[in-house]
Amino acid sequence: MSLTHFDHSGQAHMVDVSDKDDTNRIAVAACHIRMCPETLALIESGTAKKGDVLGIARLAGIMGAKKTADLIPLCHPLPITKVTVDLTPDAALPGVRIKATVKTTGKTGVEMEALTAASTAALTVYDMCKAVDRAMEVGGLHVVLKDGGKSGRYEVDRDGSAR
Repeated sequence: MSLTHFDHSGQAHMVDVSDKDDTNRIAVAACHIRMCPETLALIESGTAKKGDVLGIARLAGIMGAKKTADLIPLCHPLPITKVTVDLTPDAALPGVRIKATVKTTGKTGVEMEALTAASTAALTVYDMCKAVDRAMEVGGLHVVLKDGGKSGRYEVDRDGSAR
């Protein structure tokens, strides 16, 4: 195996995908944001000072997916066809679990867009709640599913192992 974003002399470059076929592609990424139970209660009650935390974080995640190529230097700009960002309060964490799904039909995958969507949503939750809980922690960012293209399907089982 070799890293695809480096040429034969070790210089960083954008991968040439011009000879690849367009295929349907999907990626799902997940992460979480841990917080004090009182902060989670504010979010769930809708009484956070800045408004609907989960709704705004969902929109931020969608916007993040659309801006991925502007943030990640060697990432191809893609015609994204669908983005969903699900934010689920979890009292056992305590915090919010985030799952982002991105779809396209194209020459390269959307893993980076899904990762960007999930992390942007988590960072937005942090931004909206930092006045009451600066100790929040974002973690667990990973690709859960990737499908489409020559490399095929990659999926993480519930136990965290790849298949």
